[in-house]
Amino acid sequence: MALSGEAGWNQLSDDWSFFIGHGKVFALLGDGGQPVATGATLPYPGGFAWIGMVLVAASHRRQGLGTRILQACMEEVRSKGLVPVLDATPAGEAVYRPLGFEPHFGLSRWQGQGGNTDRMRPGIRPLRESDVAALVASDAMAFGAERPSLLKSLLQRAPRLALASDDGSGCVLSRPGRLATQLGPVIAQTQKQARELLEAALDLVDGPVFIDVIDAHPKLARVLKDRGFSIQRPFLRMAQNRSTPFGDPRRLFAAVGPEFG
Repeated sequence: MALSGEAGWNQLSDDWSFFIGHGKVFALLGDGGQPVATGATLPYPGGFAWIGMVLVAASHRRQGLGTRILQACMEEVRSKGLVPVLDATPAGEAVYRPLGFEPHFGLSRWQGQGGNTDRMRPGIRPLRESDVAALVASDAMAFGAERPSLLKSLLQRAPRLALASDDGSGCVLSRPGRLATQLGPVIAQTQKQARELLEAALDLVDGPVFIDVIDAHPKLARVLKDRGFSIQRPFLRMAQNRSTPFGDPRRLFAAVGPEFG
């Protein structure tokens, strides 16, 4: 938490616990025994694994620690016969391209304020436990792998902001963060449906909001601009030695976050 806090990242201890419980976290320790660099891998059953949480303490940068951590993560993923995938910042992209990572699509992190209302929009309802199986299937189609443990964790952590279309074909989840509520994923069949889900969730959020929107969906960007949101930073989804995305990005309108995919 000290490392991610120093970097200005949004994770809570629940996020770190998920990596430890469902993936693998690597660390390099400083003289006092505290982590000065970390990286995490999270395997998915679709033939790939996510790499995230690559952090180096400010006092230990420019010593090659980030590269050592990244190499450990890639070796762990490849040892399982999986493809390494990640969401890169512009600075990270310069590091990953020489390692054979190829671009899939861009995302933009938008930040703004929630509406803090109790209004539920027409055509939108709370996500129910009975929706989970359909949610896992829809998310897998969009993302490229089933991840029921992650989705159930999100539903438990922020049930008030877990919403579905009336017919259950689209959904939005979220999670609390250190700095802001992170909305995502947003899974939908059309941009109209995604927009309705997004606006319904934004109405309910109390306080700051982050959302990582796929750049190929400009109608969502317009919704966010109209609500006073601005772009904080871009990301680029990349995979090592693979040029085509896993899943169907046309159904994925906002990601869970660069640490989870």
